Amino acid sequence: MKIVKTIICVLFGLMFINGGLNKFFNYIPVPELPADQLKVMTAMMTIPWLMPLLATMEIIGGILFAIPKTRALGAVVVFPIMAGILLHHIAVAPEGIIMAAVLFLINIWIIADNWSKYKPMIS
Repeated sequence: MKIVKTIICVLFGLMFINGGLNKFFNYIPVPELPADQLKVMTAMMTIPWLMPLLATMEIIGGILFAIPKTRALGAVVVFPIMAGILLHHIAVAPEGIIMAAVLFLINIWIIADNWSKYKPMIS
């Protein structure tokens, strides 16, 4: 089970690293977006610091998530981004909801698995 968890977490981390690097270098072609999704992306692009911040946090969170020793911190760093991705797919792009939900559940699983590491922060 430990090997399966490690593989899942490394793949999860690599997905976030890839997503963050793509925000900097734009190497994945963007398909034609529907009007409502284009409106959301345009709004996000009008804030000049938002995309670099998201990209940086995705890269840092993905690296932390992939390394077993820092996985608990990576899960917390990635959680707000993952929640935003899930909410975006619920509200605007329901065709990607399955992948977003699976990734969200993986993130929740890792947070629950590392709950003992978070307890000192809240007690």
